[in-house]
Amino acid sequence: MRELYLLIWERSVDWLENQGAWRGRSFEGDLQRLPGRGSEFRAHHKILLQQGKVIITPLNIFNLTCAAHFMEMDNLSDLTEKSLQEVRYWSWHELPAALKQCQEQLPRAGSLALVDKCLDSLIGRVASSCETSPSPSVSSSDGRLSCDTRSTESLKSGAFRATWWFEDLVTLDTELIRMLVKLMVAKNFDNGIISRFLFYYQKSRFVTSADEKTKIIEAVVDLLESLDVRCVSYKSLFGMLRVGLNSSSRDKLESMIGSQLDQATLDDLLVPSPVGTSCLYDVNLVLRLLKSFLGKGVCCLPLSRLRKAAVLMDLFLAEVAPDPHLKPSKFLALIIALPDSARDSCDGVYYAVNLYLEVHSGLSEEQKMKVCHGLTYSKLSPQALDHLTRNAKFPPKFAVQAVASQQHKLKSLLQDTSHATSTEGSKQVVLYAKKFNPTDENEKLKAHVQGMQWRVVELEKVCRKMQVHMLKVMKSRMASHGSAKSVPRLCS
Repeated sequence: MRELYLLIWERSVDWLENQGAWRGRSFEGDLQRLPGRGSEFRAHHKILLQQGKVIITPLNIFNLTCAAHFMEMDNLSDLTEKSLQEVRYWSWHELPAALKQCQEQLPRAGSLALVDKCLDSLIGRVASSCETSPSPSVSSSDGRLSCDTRSTESLKSGAFRATWWFEDLVTLDTELIRMLVKLMVAKNFDNGIISRFLFYYQKSRFVTSADEKTKIIEAVVDLLESLDVRCVSYKSLFGMLRVGLNSSSRDKLESMIGSQLDQATLDDLLVPSPVGTSCLYDVNLVLRLLKSFLGKGVCCLPLSRLRKAAVLMDLFLAEVAPDPHLKPSKFLALIIALPDSARDSCDGVYYAVNLYLEVHSGLSEEQKMKVCHGLTYSKLSPQALDHLTRNAKFPPKFAVQAVASQQHKLKSLLQDTSHATSTEGSKQVVLYAKKFNPTDENEKLKAHVQGMQWRVVELEKVCRKMQVHMLKVMKSRMASHGSAKSVPRLCS
């Protein structure tokens, strides 16, 4: 075997070097097709052949595999395949070292099987160490599992057991990381740990150029999309938004963030506007996130998540309202982005609109009315409605509509009270027929009716107060135009 291999090796090199017709061409360049680069081709046999036999190690098995395939040396291929069967006996640190030898030459023929074997062994050790103990290392000297001393001594908590391997794989390139993560997902590896590794890889991978950094982040985004988004750190996703990504990766990133928008905080949404735009914050980004949040339809979202998103949006509206460059159409789009059912009260929206109209005093009445149409009258509290009637920043027509809406609400409440009283009375007759001592039921009914009547009285007071304020506002404004039109009676 030794003599045959030496003969083929030397004759291959001599034949290439002695081609007279190749003058002016680079012999070294032609040998780039072989593993280990042409300048090292002749030196291969020095490290492979010792004492009449081929020595295969994790550090040279890749080059040997590719060379055997290239030179069609079946005997050497058999040896490398047999050696590869012993991968389970390699030490932990030999696995990343072997993978590093592969990454420069992928996808060279014969190398993918080697990579798959190494990755499979690597993932198996990571999984077993997370479940049982922190000893991922395997001794290649005695063929038995052995404990990595450094890992054992450093182990302080369960968290370290899950992440001890991160640092050892940072040196792998993005293509190997893709293969690693896809294999982990196929083996149902913990998506939370995978996402933590990807963020660690993104931050720890040493790069020398901005383009390379962007390439790594784009690869990480693509891989994160294959995971359960609920297992991915929301803060870390937002941190990636500030990096210039291609449109495809950015769309994927925004989709992941938007699907969990109810987990965000106000600080997360306050992303500066892109260069060249005048607004303070990136409102278009927030609108896209809202679209992703509602992507599967309102019916697919629990009401609790909608309510959390609505509270967040009210805070965001109040934050962007003072921006003098924010157009009315964008502000209105933020208001109506969520369905009406997402809010129990529109007071937060009202105060944001009030602030917006105060800053944007130059808006026309038509523009003001369009912005105000984002408010739902029936969801304004009496306090907000009272403030509205005395607020000169709002169009008078809108204030009249709001008070009229409250009047309708009051009449409906009166009707419900009357109906409830009669219904309770009829039920009471049946109750009396069944029970001869109705004292307890009478007390409950009396307390209920008194409570309803008290609420009606309070609402009537508020309505009358609003009517007085509206009359004053309307008279003062109509007097300035030299005309006096009658004001409709709002409360009876």
